[in-house]
Amino acid sequence: MILQSLASYYDRKRELDPHELPPPGYEENAISFVVVLDLDGRLVNLEDWREGEGKRKHGKAQFVPQSKDRTGKDSWKTAFLLWDHPRYVFGVPKDGEDRETSQSRLETFRRRIKQSFPDPSVDNGVNAVVRFYDRTDAFSQLHESALWPQVEEGNGNVSFRLRDSTELVCQSTKVRETLAGEFKMDSGVGVRQCLISGHPETIERLHPATPIPDSKSTAKIHSFNLPAFNSYGKEQGANAPVGKRASFAYTSALNYLLGTRNRQNHKQYLRVGDASAVFWADRSSALEDNCADIFDEPSKDDPDLNARAIKALYEAPRHGVAPIKDNQTRFYVLGLGPNAARIAIRFWHVGTVAELAKNILKHFDDLAIVRPSFEKPHLSLFRLLLATAAQGKRENIPPNLGGEVMRAILECLPYPVTLLQGAVRRIRAEQEVSYPRAAIVKACLNRIRQIHEKELTMSLDEDNTDVAYLLGRLFFVLEEAQWAAHSTKTNPGTNSTIRDRFYGAASATPITVFPQLLRLYPHHISKAAKSGRKGIAVCLEKLVDGITTKLPAKNPFPSYMAVSEQGRFAVGYYHQRHDFFSSNQSA
Repeated sequence: MILQSLASYYDRKRELDPHELPPPGYEENAISFVVVLDLDGRLVNLEDWREGEGKRKHGKAQFVPQSKDRTGKDSWKTAFLLWDHPRYVFGVPKDGEDRETSQSRLETFRRRIKQSFPDPSVDNGVNAVVRFYDRTDAFSQLHESALWPQVEEGNGNVSFRLRDSTELVCQSTKVRETLAGEFKMDSGVGVRQCLISGHPETIERLHPATPIPDSKSTAKIHSFNLPAFNSYGKEQGANAPVGKRASFAYTSALNYLLGTRNRQNHKQYLRVGDASAVFWADRSSALEDNCADIFDEPSKDDPDLNARAIKALYEAPRHGVAPIKDNQTRFYVLGLGPNAARIAIRFWHVGTVAELAKNILKHFDDLAIVRPSFEKPHLSLFRLLLATAAQGKRENIPPNLGGEVMRAILECLPYPVTLLQGAVRRIRAEQEVSYPRAAIVKACLNRIRQIHEKELTMSLDEDNTDVAYLLGRLFFVLEEAQWAAHSTKTNPGTNSTIRDRFYGAASATPITVFPQLLRLYPHHISKAAKSGRKGIAVCLEKLVDGITTKLPAKNPFPSYMAVSEQGRFAVGYYHQRHDFFSSNQSA
């Protein structure tokens, strides 16, 4: 199903715009340097095709003949047609490498041209490249170019073009025809029924690579590259037969979705923790272009991008337009994660655009909670995951968590328990109930709440009599009483508050903390009133009375609270804190 829908997406994109995805036999790759030749193979110029500035310079994306896997000690035996790394195009040696090995790579590159073009004169560009290599002064002129040191030191690919042409030699009509012929003539592992098209086709032996971030460049979804993977006497691609055309189509579509252009434009690609998610539909849909904007962290150039995309989604029902009413278009979401030399499928979701839109809106509804004015109304997936990571670092986000959260959103399932545990753990470790953490806890608990449990609301719920929620509210009031007692104009407060010292114990084992804090509370209130904060003291007393009267008379402070109760404690604390300061500001 995954490969079939990707192959269909390739056909749809090629039908809409033939220049968007590569034709059979080609792939999109970055070209950094171009050797410009005249018809006799004389060097005219060495051009820098890189884009960007400084260390962020990267090659320009071009359609070039398809590459092949090359790993291990025999990698020098494989070269690409009319484009490649400088080690192959010019025989540039690696550090400490002998001249013989580097020359072997160069000869392999030249042989690859002759393999497809025994008679190079059929194409002016190919003929010029062959003549270039035959010239004795070709490389000495190259070495005099100001760009040569960057070619030697860099990792950018090199190709060729004729002086009077704008396209690369490997993109000429004759080269395209030759590659199309080679593509059809390759016999693969014989003719069998293709699992994607259902028709008898030439079966691909080894599928092209579809690398994702943090994976090897040769990583694949479909691979039988070792004898250990064979079964029933079948070898390589015959174990799961996929036709050459279908194999090329699905890998081209996936590489397009995972490609640099999509990632830079925030289109149809999203990084979720250590996983990469791609989106596509079986026909044109606004959600196809906006899905990544909805979940991704907005760029610095357009910080409101995320908010606009979500606002459009919320307003769709009001205007009665897609995506909320689109029950005809199927939408696909594929999550991939690096796994040694392969690619792991982290999640796979298929549904209609309308179903997905409703599930996304439910996700943001569940997350909604009161927030400081400087915070954005909607949290990106990255901020949610980061809120559970130690020291707020991307590399500390638990593995697989991103994929599990994404799956819960797409299928409207309970969020993974590890998300709730991560948020509660960070709150206890840092004694800080931040906006993202409070939102996570609220969303997680509401999705798993039992019938007898009250739903956590967006803002302070004074009617909520849940013990954990009430204790969270009470803990904030006691903390505020301590601050009112000790802070002065010259001293903003104590060096160590009761939150710094007791939050973890108060949320996990209330019986060990609250009796002691309540004994100190009258002293703090009295001191606050005497220091000129009589109004605050009265306000805090009313709050304490209002909360404690709702606590059960018997066993008001449990000896132990589970993770879900610690979550309610955190939300109660967060609600009371936000309401207290909001009330003071409005007053």
